[in-house]
Amino acid sequence: MRLTTDASITHLLQESAHALDRPLHFIIGPDESLTTTPARLYNHYWEETRRYWHDWVSRLAVPFEWQDAVIRAAITLKLSTFDDTGAVVAAMTTSIPEAANTQRNWDYRYCWLRDSYFVVHALNRLGATGTMENFLHYIIDLVVGTHRHQLQPLYGIGGETVLDEHSLETLAGYHGMGPVRVGNAAYLQNQHDVYGAVVLAANQVFFDQRLEEVGNETLFRRLEPLGHLAAECYDQPDASIWEYRGRARVHTYSAIMCWAACDRLAKIAAQLDLDSAARHWRDTADTMHRTICTESWNETQDFFAESFGGEGLDASLLLINELGFLPADDPRFVATVKAIGGHLRRGDHLFRYVADDDFGAPENAFNICTFWYIDALWAIGDHTEARRLFEGLLACRNKVGLLSEDLDPDSHQLWGNFPQTYSMVGLINSALHLSKSWEEAL
Repeated sequence: MRLTTDASITHLLQESAHALDRPLHFIIGPDESLTTTPARLYNHYWEETRRYWHDWVSRLAVPFEWQDAVIRAAITLKLSTFDDTGAVVAAMTTSIPEAANTQRNWDYRYCWLRDSYFVVHALNRLGATGTMENFLHYIIDLVVGTHRHQLQPLYGIGGETVLDEHSLETLAGYHGMGPVRVGNAAYLQNQHDVYGAVVLAANQVFFDQRLEEVGNETLFRRLEPLGHLAAECYDQPDASIWEYRGRARVHTYSAIMCWAACDRLAKIAAQLDLDSAARHWRDTADTMHRTICTESWNETQDFFAESFGGEGLDASLLLINELGFLPADDPRFVATVKAIGGHLRRGDHLFRYVADDDFGAPENAFNICTFWYIDALWAIGDHTEARRLFEGLLACRNKVGLLSEDLDPDSHQLWGNFPQTYSMVGLINSALHLSKSWEEAL
């Protein structure tokens, strides 16, 4: 590596203090001579970078309110994608604990299919459909190369399938709160919601006429095996969206995502005039819907439980309306939202669940869950509280407008890997839900 600069080489080599009384430029790169001055090269790079991002942002369909926050979140999501393959990483870091000294330290520098769907969906809503198109290429490569089309929850950014987890004993960790982990054993888990995540991520390509390549029957036939797997496993135990390491149940959210895979395949088949396929997937989805409503509804406590026949709650059930499973005014959804608020809310923030897991009871709120709660409140008509909670969560961002995965509900200190795409997705979606329209505001 070579450093080329118009600063004093002597001062740099001696590491001595000197007055910063003029602009200085530092170019670090391969051990090759520059053909121009550091100042000119810097200005060229800066101008090209500024022009690229202004051009990209100018195409976003941002809401009228909270534009700065949404733009910062959108840029962060874009920067979390790998252009070479289309993969989307969940976060840029590893092993920042979810709460102090909890051992809840994970490596998030991989492509979770679930997280990627949420990223694609949020950027699609802003009109940035290029991420969806690139991610589809990544997904199709995975589907073609995998055994019986069974999908892992996560992959490497190059489609790597083996992500063995181990600790680096030589590193102390964030504020000395090890372990520092590399790899993530969750790749070995069964998480059945991934089939819905992939189909949902691809869904818009069949309907959006702005795209250069609109989805066709060939792509539909490649997605169909995922629907068959979803129909097979929707009522089977898995590790859930929360990746429990010590238990398996038939989790309601996973079942709903499997239903969503079949429901969207029915709509896609109808769009492509594939009548027989449309009938098959509609009948399949309707059967799954009835079963889920029967098995996950807790008649005694009047809410959808986190698992079939269960008695607990988790925040993923706030997405029942967002995923199209039930309308917002369905009494069962309204009751579930209120129950979740009563059980999982701590102050103005939401936990994903409160029951003990493999590491004991969770200590911090999960930022995406608070955003889901805000969206659910908005959907059932509690607009004032939704806006208040949203403004409060915006105030918890760091000085450059970013959020991590978790948050201390009392001190508002950010915890967990950073920046977390989940959290930035939640910000975008809530802003789009809550903002005044341009016509209304101007």
